[in-house]
Amino acid sequence: MDRSADNPRRRPTMSDVARAAGVSPMTVSYAYSKPERVSAETAAKVREAARQLSYPGPHPAARSLRRGRVGSLGVVLGERLSYAFEDPQAARFLAGVSDVCAAEGVGLTLVPITGGPSDARRVAQAAVDGFVVWTTSDDDPVLEAVADTGLPAVVHAGPSRAGIPVIGIDDRAAATAVGRVAFVRARRPVVLGFPLDRARVRQLLPGDQVAEVRFPVTRHRWEGLREAWTDDDRAASQVRLAVCPLNHVNEGERFALELLQGAEPPDAIAAMSDELALGALHAAARAGLRVPEDVAVTGWDDSDSAGPAGLTTLAQSLRDQGADCARTALGLPTRGPARHEWRVVVRTSSRRPSRPRGPAI
Repeated sequence: MDRSADNPRRRPTMSDVARAAGVSPMTVSYAYSKPERVSAETAAKVREAARQLSYPGPHPAARSLRRGRVGSLGVVLGERLSYAFEDPQAARFLAGVSDVCAAEGVGLTLVPITGGPSDARRVAQAAVDGFVVWTTSDDDPVLEAVADTGLPAVVHAGPSRAGIPVIGIDDRAAATAVGRVAFVRARRPVVLGFPLDRARVRQLLPGDQVAEVRFPVTRHRWEGLREAWTDDDRAASQVRLAVCPLNHVNEGERFALELLQGAEPPDAIAAMSDELALGALHAAARAGLRVPEDVAVTGWDDSDSAGPAGLTTLAQSLRDQGADCARTALGLPTRGPARHEWRVVVRTSSRRPSRPRGPAI
């Protein structure tokens, strides 16, 4: 009797196909996994029985148990799923991951994160061979969920966890270098920054009143930029941190325009991304200000739009970092050190120093 017919919602099994074809379950298994061990006539009987039962083939999880691997690499973004397609830098990073997956014949699974209690369960249930975690906060429970799977994992840019390597650049040192360019002859600097924690609250803070920063990338870039300002015996309270809830050009434009039209308009804006910096350039144009004479602007990442905009920025290869993250998670040798290279690219959006300083890295 065909048991699957008793319950139309029940997924047909290999045993159901075997009974319908009059063969053993092992023969059905061979018909899918080792067809050379089955005669053409028997294979045809199995295929016909599978067609009649709407049997899609062996379940991927069952195949993975027999092989000892799934054949897919999981990427945990720590953001809404659309972020992978909307943010240019996330897209660059994922392109590097996909380069390695394609070369190794491995699939790519994006694990969506909502910020809710279901995130940890979603990670635990992901059918993957390892994880690449896009930078997230120190207290993100997804990190523990990834560690609890016992699968190989790597985190891009932090935070660090015991037994899980981190690949990225030295954000603090890079921020100090770009800050020294951003703040040339500035008196009222502003850092246009990323969220401080997962609450993503929009706020404007004096530099001496910035409390705990849970996102390592935000923390390290803020520390480096603040250091660039205070190195010349200038007070930390003089540099303000404008916290943007989203890394988007529109968000950067809105916040920058509000500041430029306020009581203490900044004369230098150091943004933690090119997206925010491009928004600041749009805001300066709307306010009728000259760049860099009235307000200098710097970014981060050297995106495709940075050059045409004349944006001074921090260049790094997120594609190379994504590729090395994928290789690490798959147990392959990487092509570079865990700390990748970076350099400051000076264009027309920043002021030239009045006297020579040490060379940028």
